[in-house]
Amino acid sequence: MLNPDIVGRTFTGATAFAVTQESITEFCQAIGEPNFEVAPPTYSIKISLAESEALLKESDLDWTRVVHGDQRFEIHRPIIAGDQLICSSTVENARVVAGNEIVTVRSDLHNQSELVASSWSTLVVRA
Repeated sequence: MLNPDIVGRTFTGATAFAVTQESITEFCQAIGEPNFEVAPPTYSIKISLAESEALLKESDLDWTRVVHGDQRFEIHRPIIAGDQLICSSTVENARVVAGNEIVTVRSDLHNQSELVASSWSTLVVRA
């Protein structure tokens, strides 16, 4: 059972993720994106996933039953080579629906004090 005390908790990465042109190019090639100038919105998951996982490790989440329910992005400006991004992930919601546990995590990427992108991941822990 998901620990309800996790709602509202935030985990901030200790080190910045250095965005390189090589990293953007590799990601674009992997998804078939022809524009290598800026990172596609889904690139932010490359950075935020580790912080989200670290946060949810404390929640007693049964990862063997997790499926991805939803994903959404809010891009404040494109991610570009040279950015030094710090990720903070916050559990915004955790609830039980039809026996399934559903948790939503918001991840914010900052380049110094500038908010660059936010993403919301909804995970479903199947009953």
